[in-house]
Amino acid sequence: MGGHLVCLDMDRVLVDHLSTWQYVYDQLGINNDESFELYNQGLLNEWEWIKLDLALIKSAPGGNITDERLRSLMAGMPMMNGWRALIQHLLDHDVHVAIVSGGLQKTARDIAAAFPSGEPWRRRWGGIDRHTAFEQAEGLDSKLHVFTNGWLVETNDGTTPEGIGDFGRYQVQMNGKGAIVKMLQRRLGVSKDATASVGDSMGDVGMFGESGCAILFNPWDDRPREYAHHVIKEKDLHLVLNQICEHFGLPKP
Repeated sequence: MGGHLVCLDMDRVLVDHLSTWQYVYDQLGINNDESFELYNQGLLNEWEWIKLDLALIKSAPGGNITDERLRSLMAGMPMMNGWRALIQHLLDHDVHVAIVSGGLQKTARDIAAAFPSGEPWRRRWGGIDRHTAFEQAEGLDSKLHVFTNGWLVETNDGTTPEGIGDFGRYQVQMNGKGAIVKMLQRRLGVSKDATASVGDSMGDVGMFGESGCAILFNPWDDRPREYAHHVIKEKDLHLVLNQICEHFGLPKP
């Protein structure tokens, strides 16, 4: 096995906000406190939670919740200091980079489209969608691998704006990120020791367990500390990059 792999959570890691879902709720003036409480009580599974939250979004004041409007609501997403430099430096040194997040796919795809591969877009496992590729990357694929949750588009005959479906996109389970990391390792031929992961919460400990370098960044609370090799509290991804480079023996920027 050869090469290196870095798996990145998105919300509160690449994105400097509580979550990409919360950003949309803020824009619409709504909250998901009810479904969040039901989930915490064990009365909802994650799939049901996503469906309830999508129903909440679709019922927001003003209506007209189309795919295009949701995309527009996510414009201006606040990004974490150093996100671009982190990913670019890793790619420049032939490191595989993946986003593994329960956040909304729009922002993850926007991030991925900023790093085109030079190869024509194609539908692939962990790739970006055609819309993002042709709108933001001149029809090119991304160098990144992307696994996220979110909404699905209701297609039509083209005479009206595309809506969003009642059933969401559910690629990443809250406690299932480790399985995605293992699949990437097998597919890319990367060992556990040559894998680093970066996350902020207990939802990331699955990734941590499959990584030789587990970095708890901008921690949500103290519970994941025992599962991490390093803790970085300062919201600066340049510090994360230096730690990864030290672990992998790569040149620091």
